[in-house]
Amino acid sequence: MIAGCVAIAYALREHFSMALALIVIGALFDFVDGMSARLLKVSSPIGKELDSLADVVTFGVAPASMVFAVCSSRYVLYPEALGVLSYFLPYLAFLLAAFSAIRLAKFNLDTRQSTSFIGLPTPANALFWASLIVSYQRVFYSPFANYWGLVLLLGVCIFSYFLVAEFPMFALKFKNLSWEDNKIKYIFMGVCIILLITMGISGIAASIVCYLLLSAVTQQK
Repeated sequence: MIAGCVAIAYALREHFSMALALIVIGALFDFVDGMSARLLKVSSPIGKELDSLADVVTFGVAPASMVFAVCSSRYVLYPEALGVLSYFLPYLAFLLAAFSAIRLAKFNLDTRQSTSFIGLPTPANALFWASLIVSYQRVFYSPFANYWGLVLLLGVCIFSYFLVAEFPMFALKFKNLSWEDNKIKYIFMGVCIILLITMGISGIAASIVCYLLLSAVTQQK
């Protein structure tokens, strides 16, 4: 949660690389917190609630703040036809925070998500937006920025839907290390490594898109 709060502070100051770094740190903490609690034998129901509260901040409000900072920047203009509406449009970015909260509340109550996910996980959504903003910051602030603001906000609406949609997605949870039981996970991890090596930070966003596509192909009944 502290990593998420500091990420928000950096995001609103348009220090997007630091915001991304702190979201990644938060994701690492999120990956090991449950494991650590079980190893130390201190797991409890309050841990589940604290985990979701921290996730709302780090994976909901923080990426939403990054999108808001870009869309409300003095460099990003909107078509004149929108008039006064253009002053309010950047606040649509916080739909990411609201729908992340809904997704996390549903996850806590949904017994179907013990081995896989239904809807886009909030860490994946946060990493997509944070890496996208860092990778293409200069593009968003280009002479064509009046169109990019609308494109980003359209993306916010689409990904907000993915967060709560009845859309099955595989989880990177291993019961064993066999190829037969985990081949889709190994394939995904291999593709991620290739994307990160060839594309750098933007490879993170590309990996999340790959995750969505692989889930659509492999998880549908």
